Amino acid sequence: MITENLAKIRATIPDGVTLVAVSKFHPAEMIAEAYQCGQRIFAESRENEFRAKVEQLPQDIEWHFIGHLQTNKVKQVVPYASMIQSIDSERLLDEIEKQMQKVGRTCIDGLLQLHVAQEETKSGFLPDEIMTLLTDNRIAERWPHIRLRGVMGMASFVDDPDQWRKEFRQIKACYQALLEGPLKAQGIDAQQFSVLSYGMSEDYPVAIQEGSNMVRIGTSIFGPRVY
Repeated sequence: MITENLAKIRATIPDGVTLVAVSKFHPAEMIAEAYQCGQRIFAESRENEFRAKVEQLPQDIEWHFIGHLQTNKVKQVVPYASMIQSIDSERLLDEIEKQMQKVGRTCIDGLLQLHVAQEETKSGFLPDEIMTLLTDNRIAERWPHIRLRGVMGMASFVDDPDQWRKEFRQIKACYQALLEGPLKAQGIDAQQFSVLSYGMSEDYPVAIQEGSNMVRIGTSIFGPRVY
């Protein structure tokens, strides 16, 4: 099933768009099957599950953390993650920086999570908040061990492609505003800050149309969650 699902998904993703296989809630055996099909980027959202899978599976996997990350759990994630996609607060940035120094890693990639969806339960910076934060702080000085690579976000959990499109455009607009404003002032360009991560199993075709170059797909690859 996973082999066939991956082939179908890959056939719909154009060159230049990175597929992140969201493996949270699925056993290591299912991830291993996707790995055998050539998939190398996987994403997890729970700290303990994440660490266990890292230890069981091949070392050349690129692991992304995509769940809401509490500051007291950061130390469980930074030794293993290639990228933390869900950086949703100034406090979390500070804690990642602190723990990176403690474990002796020189750099971790990160994405700034933007909140554009209707649901208040979703985490993330409002566009105005992240503009202010990066205007008031120089990234290289305050967070020297974090390489901010771009933005991530989620559309509202509704069956409405027009709503998805509207919200994806808000993410893209914020990304452009950051590049043209505070990031440009800090000498950071679109080659360094290049990732637009939005689009999941239901809405990723619309996300790609609206500029996404990284999609996070779980259910369409692995099926329903395994608890």
